[in-house]
Amino acid sequence: MVSTPPASEAKPSPLLRVEDLSIGFGGREAVEDISFEIAAGETLGLVGESGSGKSATSLALMRLLPPEAQITGRVLFAPPDGHGAVAEVDLLQLREVEMQRRRGSDLAMIFQEPMTALNPVMRVGAQIAEAVQAHHPQLTRSEVAQRVLDAMREVALPEPERRARDYPHQFSGGQRQRILIAIAIVNRPRLLIADEPTTALDVTVQAQILALLRELRRAHGLSMLFISHDLAVVAQIADRVAVMQHGRIVEQAATGELFRNPRHPYTRRLLASAPSMATDRALPLASLAEA
Repeated sequence: MVSTPPASEAKPSPLLRVEDLSIGFGGREAVEDISFEIAAGETLGLVGESGSGKSATSLALMRLLPPEAQITGRVLFAPPDGHGAVAEVDLLQLREVEMQRRRGSDLAMIFQEPMTALNPVMRVGAQIAEAVQAHHPQLTRSEVAQRVLDAMREVALPEPERRARDYPHQFSGGQRQRILIAIAIVNRPRLLIADEPTTALDVTVQAQILALLRELRRAHGLSMLFISHDLAVVAQIADRVAVMQHGRIVEQAATGELFRNPRHPYTRRLLASAPSMATDRALPLASLAEA
């Protein structure tokens, strides 16, 4: 006779569960029937070359695709309510006004190009404050200002009292990315979607941003969907990896297992196409076009 484990030992529901998600534009599918889960406190890396459907997937989760996009499937989001209860909702079925309440508070996104994501004619402090006021209109001006400064300190922006009055062009690329992260985390979301957050940065700054994201995840119990074409970057931050090719997820595995024992031919070629210290420089790198 097989005993049933007590309810306290039951596996918790995932924070995010994507089921059979498809995205089309003008009758052509960009994403085809993909499914994945993200547990509370977990980071899932979503990798693949440009055009594989990674960014379309992230925008679909946030409901930020244009109206002409055809989206089917389910995006089930189940954050705890603070009292131990979990209410699962399908984000794709929410009315826009309901989605607006969740976007930026329950789930937030870091975009890949900070110079275009930030408003160039608006002070950075005001841009962070705007995110706070959208979800906490009851706060006083001084309370909002304090949350702005706290968020800037948390992402290690120097002299926040003074720099909050500066404009985006007065910051370096790495600092602008930190501003975007501050906007994303200021309302303490449960899920953070990071779409190529280190692509435009040099290697040293890239490492700093990854360290910051790891610390924020630890400090706040964040779950993350980390999107990148760079497997080396994903290896530094993700617990599990999902590999996308031509709009489909072709392989999912724990990060260490995927690097040690890639099973799909495309994953193996993706790994072989990236140089490492063990790469024989006398031989050409693998071509993804052959996958």
